[in-house]
Amino acid sequence: MKILVANRGEIAVRILRACRELRVPSVAVYSECDRAALHVRQADEAIGLGPSLPAESYLNTERILEAAEQTGSTAIHPGYGFLSENATFARTCRNSGLVFIGPDAAVIETMGGKTAARRAAIEAGVPVVPGTEVLPDTLSDEDLADRADEVGYPLFIKAVAGGGGRGMRRIAEPAGLVAGVEAARSEANTAFGESAVYFERFLERVRHIEVQVLGDEHGTIVPFVERECSIQRRHQKVIEESPSVAVTPALRAELAEAAVALCAAVRYSNAGTLEFLLDAEQRFYFLEMNTRLQVEHPVTELVTGVDLVHWQIRIARGERLTLDRERVGVPDGHAIECRVYAEDPDAGFLPSPGKITSLRRPSGPGVRDDSGVEAGFEVPVFYDSMISKVIAWAPERAGATVPSKLACNVD
Repeated sequence: MKILVANRGEIAVRILRACRELRVPSVAVYSECDRAALHVRQADEAIGLGPSLPAESYLNTERILEAAEQTGSTAIHPGYGFLSENATFARTCRNSGLVFIGPDAAVIETMGGKTAARRAAIEAGVPVVPGTEVLPDTLSDEDLADRADEVGYPLFIKAVAGGGGRGMRRIAEPAGLVAGVEAARSEANTAFGESAVYFERFLERVRHIEVQVLGDEHGTIVPFVERECSIQRRHQKVIEESPSVAVTPALRAELAEAAVALCAAVRYSNAGTLEFLLDAEQRFYFLEMNTRLQVEHPVTELVTGVDLVHWQIRIARGERLTLDRERVGVPDGHAIECRVYAEDPDAGFLPSPGKITSLRRPSGPGVRDDSGVEAGFEVPVFYDSMISKVIAWAPERAGATVPSKLACNVD
């Protein structure tokens, strides 16, 4: 197997590290502005995709497949973001004779589509947040209002594709509905190339809980101890931890069983994450599934000792999961992750591209730095502003909170 990593930044660096550790030959791809990026130098080979705009580089399926052919790559790891949850890309890879390191395209269509995933969850007996199906573009303003009334205010308008808070709007009252739908559709189309949206009830005072799963091609599903991702900004996670202080052992077992039931129903394979909302009464609701590796996967790795990217590659090679479900289902210590962004706090934390003139990385016992940059690198304007992640582990939560505050000092 020779893996082409169809991504950039810290996730490309992370995947390339796993390739080195498994002694799997690797290929990096890069856009024009990433020519000198860290991930380019850490691969065994690197090949340019073209101009810096995502549509002409990291979202260019034709060029990525050409790069795979030119380098003799036999597999593609999509990382997260970009084409990672694009069923058409996954299907095209496999039709071209390449191994797509992720679930089957049909499963991505079902579980990567939020409304289709809701239907699958209902059929599997997993509780879901009340909401609608996909809203046709042809609906009149009056029809939209009727659908919203059925769900109830406040509500979320949500993009069917993608994630990260893009294409999402919270609507408190009817007056803002139509403009919110138009804005959400436009943002979703720009970010994901798909403008479809749906409505979902906004639940008050909930926690965001998720369950990491691995599935192999032989029908085995292994759920991991939960993560909590409730600390968010503009619907984007910024602090993640495992385990959740709100989850009891009994609830942990219920969440795991729900995750297994849903994954088994759709025959899920490779890495994925099921996201739930947990209310004050300890009732949980399935929200959506990410059919890929998550940004916050390191906290799970630190409390279980399992390398998830290693297993993604091993599963893609046809290996059977040999993990002890009981062991990975309970935490060993506590881990907290802090995302590091290139932003300007004096300008409302807007993205702040430019050269990194100095960079001091955190270190010490229990501290992990997953970074895609280095001093002297020019942070591009074209991509997400997250450049690094700092993750801290300690036997107890209090110990993990101290080093997790020591995010990269970047100027």
